[in-house]
Amino acid sequence: MEIIGYSTFFQKRSIHNYNLRTMNQQRITVQTTVSADPDKVWNYWTQPEHIMNWNFASDDLHCPAADNDPVTGGRFRSTMASKDGAMSFDFEGTYDEVAEGKKIAYSMPDGRQVTVEFEEEDNQVKVTESFDAEQTNPEEMQRAGWQAILDNFKNYVEKN
Repeated sequence: MEIIGYSTFFQKRSIHNYNLRTMNQQRITVQTTVSADPDKVWNYWTQPEHIMNWNFASDDLHCPAADNDPVTGGRFRSTMASKDGAMSFDFEGTYDEVAEGKKIAYSMPDGRQVTVEFEEEDNQVKVTESFDAEQTNPEEMQRAGWQAILDNFKNYVEKN
């Protein structure tokens, strides 16, 4: 199995021709509303046995491993891999802030930052994830990938 970095993985999977030189780093936001109890949403977001069931961007991928210490200063790591074993990469970071059930902020090894907010509304939880765009892949591709993972999360929580 070839082990590659996050950006290279998605660059290899790209089916579009984008002009990467025109990209400017910016903040990208994706969100979904999950029909579930806030405690369940939090647990499914933070517990490795659940993360492994939703943390991938397409049906030909899976998440065979996850570790998570959801406390300020704690670290996380999950592996996204192709089901055929051809590619794999680890996604990891360090928690800058964890407010249980409300907010997670973390930094990735390349310095980019992510904020995830959980807002209860009418027996549902709105999950909003904002992240610093990376410079390798176009914004549309990044937004689509992160939204796909968030949609997998919603579907997994609501079906289990």
